[in-house]
Amino acid sequence: MQQYIARRGDTVSRIAARHGLTPEHVIQGNPWAGSQPYLYPGQVLFLPSAPRKRYAVQAGDDAQSIASLFGVGIDELEMLNPGVSSGRICLPGKVLVIPAATRGTEVYLHGEYGPAEIEADAARLADRYSFVSSEVIGYSVLGKPLRLLRIGSGPRHLHVNAALHANEWLTSPCLMSFLEEYAAAYESGADWHGRQPADWHRDWTLWAVPMANPDGVELVQEGAMPDHPHYAELMRWNCGRRSFRHWKANIRGVDLGDQFPAHWEEERDRRQVPGPAPRDYSGPAPLSEPEAAALAALAERVPGDAAVSLHSQGAEIYWNYRGYEPPESKQWAAALAAVSGYRAVELTGSDAGYKDWFIERFRKPGFTVELGVGKNPLPVVDFEDMALDTGLILSAILSNLK
Repeated sequence: MQQYIARRGDTVSRIAARHGLTPEHVIQGNPWAGSQPYLYPGQVLFLPSAPRKRYAVQAGDDAQSIASLFGVGIDELEMLNPGVSSGRICLPGKVLVIPAATRGTEVYLHGEYGPAEIEADAARLADRYSFVSSEVIGYSVLGKPLRLLRIGSGPRHLHVNAALHANEWLTSPCLMSFLEEYAAAYESGADWHGRQPADWHRDWTLWAVPMANPDGVELVQEGAMPDHPHYAELMRWNCGRRSFRHWKANIRGVDLGDQFPAHWEEERDRRQVPGPAPRDYSGPAPLSEPEAAALAALAERVPGDAAVSLHSQGAEIYWNYRGYEPPESKQWAAALAAVSGYRAVELTGSDAGYKDWFIERFRKPGFTVELGVGKNPLPVVDFEDMALDTGLILSAILSNLK
């Protein structure tokens, strides 16, 4: 058992991942950590030693098959189990110690995925792949960079954003994961689930903003401490609740999903939320918030041929807006639904979203994709499935829906 002192930004999941544990292991040693919404800097936790994974050799196993099963190298397996590679101890019933799997990607989840993870992963991808560019298109209310990653050299432009709503932050690593897989496949000349990244790169330029609401994401994941610059207002807007897991808005209590100049006044009147709140307050005016304004300015600077805004949850694809959408939108939506298993939905009674504004402004196909199923924030165990769904949907567009 070791002692650990919590630092700013720590969560149970992040501490667990850093020490090779599960969140349940941390809570087992610190039951109080499961009953308070967030950790506070200075709190002392007692962490058990990381448990080793073990495996009983089955008939027909050899070192290669076991290493492949757990995603580890034979040398690593041999180090913890001398003689396994020669077959001397690789006998049915023999219990082996399994090393931690080697991570072959830059983007992966080690607890929650927040603004710091976006910045670190974006820098690594841009450093590793010369054809991936990274820039800042603006700053959040609290001054966090709104990071843009660009890949491709084609004449058609696809705009994608994620985590416009704070408690839908799992959409961010889903988009980042696809960007990395695209880049890796393009560099090696490989296909991606039967599609050709070389064709994507030739035909399209992809403009991706993986975390459009970094202040809100940080609030959902880490809460607000008394030294937060908006602490008093946040606690008042949150009705005194210390947990912000349900929070969708930005740090000023403005719902960025209702911020775009597409029948904004009608959405404001429909919502009937008069001031800052965890969700559904449209703000004092369209594009009053720097996060929404930056997304709109990017689309104006580089008019797109299509746009996707990644949200959660519901496994649905919204494709229309008041008849402004072009004729091909319905066909595209059906194709995206077919590759993902999601439902293409013709939506009514909703305005002022990014997809709504994009369709009305440019008369091009725009989609809101509700990834996953459940209650936000969706559990980290859903990441792998949601990331694949993200890739299947975006790759269908980049493949011109062939």
